[in-house]
Amino acid sequence: MKQENMAATTEPNDISVSVARILNEKYCPEHLEVLKRFTSALRDQQYRDAVDREAFLTILKVLSRLSDKLQADRDLKSDALQLQLAAECFRALRNSCVQSARNQNLLRELGFVHVSIQLLRFLHVKSGDGIFESLRCGTQFLGNLSVGNQMCKEDIWRMSFPDLLLQLLKVDDEKTVSYASMVLHTCLDESKVEELAQQNIQLALRVVDLCQSQPELDWTVLIATQHFLKSSALVENMYSAMLPSERLTLLELISAQLNGGESPDCGIPPGVARFLASSFQKGCGAVLSLATGSASSNEVLQEALTVISLLDLLCEMTSHHGQFMFLQDHPDLLVTTVELLKQVHTIGKSGKNIFSPAQNFDSLLDVQADPSPVVSFKAHLIRLVANMCYSHGNNQNKVRELEGIPLILDNCRIDSNNPFISQWSILAIRNLFDHNPKNQELLASLERRGDADYSALRDLGFRVEERDGALLLRPTPKDL
Repeated sequence: MKQENMAATTEPNDISVSVARILNEKYCPEHLEVLKRFTSALRDQQYRDAVDREAFLTILKVLSRLSDKLQADRDLKSDALQLQLAAECFRALRNSCVQSARNQNLLRELGFVHVSIQLLRFLHVKSGDGIFESLRCGTQFLGNLSVGNQMCKEDIWRMSFPDLLLQLLKVDDEKTVSYASMVLHTCLDESKVEELAQQNIQLALRVVDLCQSQPELDWTVLIATQHFLKSSALVENMYSAMLPSERLTLLELISAQLNGGESPDCGIPPGVARFLASSFQKGCGAVLSLATGSASSNEVLQEALTVISLLDLLCEMTSHHGQFMFLQDHPDLLVTTVELLKQVHTIGKSGKNIFSPAQNFDSLLDVQADPSPVVSFKAHLIRLVANMCYSHGNNQNKVRELEGIPLILDNCRIDSNNPFISQWSILAIRNLFDHNPKNQELLASLERRGDADYSALRDLGFRVEERDGALLLRPTPKDL
C-alpha cells in the first residue's frame, strides 16, 4: 500500500481506520502526519464530541505498543521517531480532554491512565529533546484528564503518588516540572494534603524548594499557599525537616499568604500560628550570635535570619488579623519577647556592635549598602510587646513584673538601626497604661525617683499627663 493513501480525513468515523493501519506497519514519518492531523482535528469542540470509542481504543493500542518498544530498547538509540509518535499520541489525548467530561471518562475507562503513567515512569530517567517532548505531552495529558473530574484525579493520584510525581518535579526540564506541578495542584484536596503530611514529606519539600529556585512556576506557589499552608501538620513536618535556608522560603510563603488578600481569613489555621510562636521561643537565642561574632557559618546566620522572620510574622499576625489574637495567651511568648528585648538592649549598650543604636540615616538611603540583618529587630520586639498587651490586663501586668516598662521607655529614641522604634515604643506605652492603674502608678514613681526620662517622649511630641489619678499619654500642644 502506498503511504500517501494513508492520509487521515477529519471525519470521526474514518480516523480510527487511518490510525489502525499504524499497528500493522513499520513506523514511518507518514504515521506521524496521521496523528498530527488527528491532534489538530481534536482542537474543534464539535469534533471532540463526535470521536467514537473505537478511535480512542486504537490510540491506546498504538501508545501501548510504542511503550513496549521503547522500554525494550533501554538506550533509546534509534527511537527518535517512536518518541515523536508517543508525544503526538499524548498531544491528541491532551486535546481530546479539553472541556469534555465524556472523553475524560472514556479514556479513564479504557485504561489510559495506567499506560501513560507506565511510559512516564520509564521516560523520566532518560534525557534528550525527544524524551522531554514526550514527558511534557504525557504530563500535560494527565493534567487535562484530571481537570474537573474526581474519578480521574483519584486514579492519577493512586498510580503516581508519591514517587512519580516527585520524579517528574525533579526532571531537568522546566516545562515538564511546570506541567507536573499542574497535575499535583489539580489532584490535591484536604485529605491528600494530610496524606502528604503523614507519608511523603519529600514531595512537599520539593514543591517549596521549587518556590525558591523557580519562582516563575506559578503552580508551585499555588500548591503551597492554597493547600500546604492550610495544614498545620504538614507545615510542622516540613519545617522540622528543613534546613534553615529552606525554612526562610516557607516563612516567606506564609508572609505572602498573610498579606496577600483583603479577606480577613487568610487561610492560615490557628495551629500554624501556634507552631510559629513556639518555634520563635525555641530558637530565638540564635539571633544573639550576630552580636558576639559566633555566627561564623552560613547555617548559623540562616538560623538567626529565621528568628527574625518568625518575629516579623508574629508581629503581623497580632496586628491586623483578629483570628490570631489568641496568641496573646500563648504560653510564655510575652515573657520570651521581653527577656530577648532585655538581652538585645543590654548587648547594644555594652559596646559598639550590631545591636547598638545609631544615627547614620544616610545608610538607609544608600541602596547599594548591604543592610544589617537585624535592622528593625529590636523595634519589632517592642511592636510584638505592644500587640500582646493590647486590651489584655494580664499581659500588661506581666510586662510590669518583668521590669519591661523602664526598658521600653529607654527606647523612645530615634535609632537608624531601628526605624520607627520610637513610634512602636509609644504604642507599647499606651497599651501598657490603658485601664491599668498599677502601670500608671509605676510610671509616676519612676518620675518621682528620676528613673523615667520623659525628654525623649517630649522630643517626639508627647507628654505624660495626670488626670483623675491616672497617667495618660497625650500629644504636646503646638504652642508649648
